[in-house]
Amino acid sequence: MGYIKKNTTNITADLLGRKDILRKVLNEVLHLLYKGIFSQFFILLIVCIFLVTGCQIFPTYKQNNVTHITLWQGVNPPSNRDVLQKLVDKFNQNHPNIQVESLYVGQSDQQMPKILAAVVGNAPPDLLWFGPTITGQLVELDALVPLDEMLSKSSVKDEIDPALFDSMKYQGKIWSIPFATNNVGIFYRPSLFKAAGIKELPRTWEEFRQVAKQLTRDRNGDNKIDQHGIFLPLGKGEFSVFVWLPFMWSGGGELAESPQEVDLVENKGAIAALKLWQNLVKDGSAILSAPERGYETDAFIAGKAAMQLTGPWTLTYISNDIKNGDFGVFPIPKNQRQATSIGGENLFLFKTTAERQKAAFEFMEYVESEQFQTEWALGTGYLPVNLKSRQSEEYQAYLEKEPTAKVFLEQAQYGRSRPIFTGYNRISANIGRAIEAVLLGKSNPDDALKDSQMRLDLIFK
Repeated sequence: MGYIKKNTTNITADLLGRKDILRKVLNEVLHLLYKGIFSQFFILLIVCIFLVTGCQIFPTYKQNNVTHITLWQGVNPPSNRDVLQKLVDKFNQNHPNIQVESLYVGQSDQQMPKILAAVVGNAPPDLLWFGPTITGQLVELDALVPLDEMLSKSSVKDEIDPALFDSMKYQGKIWSIPFATNNVGIFYRPSLFKAAGIKELPRTWEEFRQVAKQLTRDRNGDNKIDQHGIFLPLGKGEFSVFVWLPFMWSGGGELAESPQEVDLVENKGAIAALKLWQNLVKDGSAILSAPERGYETDAFIAGKAAMQLTGPWTLTYISNDIKNGDFGVFPIPKNQRQATSIGGENLFLFKTTAERQKAAFEFMEYVESEQFQTEWALGTGYLPVNLKSRQSEEYQAYLEKEPTAKVFLEQAQYGRSRPIFTGYNRISANIGRAIEAVLLGKSNPDDALKDSQMRLDLIFK
C-alpha cells in the first residue's frame, strides 16, 4: 500500500510539473468532444493514459544494436499505403542498424486524440505524417525537435522545392519537412461530357455551374436522376475545408494570419464560395458524400458523378479502376482569380532520445531523396517535393504517360497554403460546420458564417 501511495504521489507530482502542457492538451480534448470526435468514454481513457504514462520514461527501443523507430501515418487510399510500406521495407533492408515501423493510425480527425494523448503521456511516435496545419499546436506543446540545424547540414535541403518552405516554418524555425505535395483539381469523365454535348471545359464559376447542370441526367428513362454533375464532400472535417478553400480564395477571400483576426462574416470570398456550392445542390447537380467520406471516389469511378474535387493522390488509384482511361483533370474554375489549395503531408520529428532522433532524421533524409520521391510519385500520383526527382527521366516519362499529372504541376503556381498558427483546427472546424449546414439546407451562407464567427469569437476573443 505504501508503494502504491508513493508512486501515485510521484506520478501526480510529475503531472503537476507539466500542468501547462496538460492544460493545453485537455483543452484540445474538450474541443474535440465539442466537435463530436471524442466520446466521454474516450476522454476517460485518455486521462487514464495520462496517469499511467505520465512518468516521462522513454523505452530505449534498441535491441542488438538496432534502433527501432515508429512512424504514425494516415496514408489513403490503401494502395498508397502499400507503396509506402515497400519504400519503408527498402530503407530497413539498406539500414540494418535502423528499423522503421510504419503504423496506419487513421485519418486526420481520428489521429488527433491519439497524438495528444501520446504527447502528454510522453509516448509519442518518433515520426508523424500529418498536415502542416498541426505545427502550431505541437510547438506549443513542446513536442517537436526543430530541424534547422540538422537540415542545414543535409544535402537534401537544396533539393526541396522552395515553394514548400512556408509549410515547414513556424515562428522563424523549421519544424517539419514535406513528405509529398499536391493540390486540388477537378477530375472529370470525358465520355460523360461528350454524351451531354459539352465540348469545352469550364473556366469560370458560371460555366462550371452550367456544365454541372448539363451533366445531371436520367440515363435510363425511369424519371430518376442516376448521374449527377459533381460529387461534393459532406462533413465538418478538414478534407471538406481543404477542397473548399480554393473557391474562397478564387472568390477574393482570405484567411487572416492569426485566429484573432479571422472574420468570416465580412469574408466576401467565403460567402461567394458557399453560395456556389449551395446553388450546385439546389440545382440538383451535386451528389453529397457520406459524412466525412468526401475523399472516396466510388461514385466518380462508377459514373454516378461526372466530376469530383480531388488531387493527384488518387491518380494511380483512379487510373487502375477506370481501365479505359476515361478520365481527365482540369483546374478549378475561377471567379476573381485562379486558386488551388496546396496539400500534402509533412514529417514531424518528436522529442524522444538523442539516438532515436538521429535515426529518425536519417529516415527523413531518405524520404526527401530523389529515389524515394520518384518511386512515391510513380506509385501514388503525388507530386515529388524533390526538384531532381521532377526532372528525372523516370518522372518525365511518367508525365508523358499520365498527362493529367501535368495539370497539377502547372496549377501549383496558383497554390495557397493553409495557415499553420495555433488554433487553425478551430477555424477549420467552424468553417466545416458552415459548409455542412449550407449543403444540408439547414442554413444560408450568411447565417452559417455568422454562427461560425460567433463560436470563434467565444474561443479567441
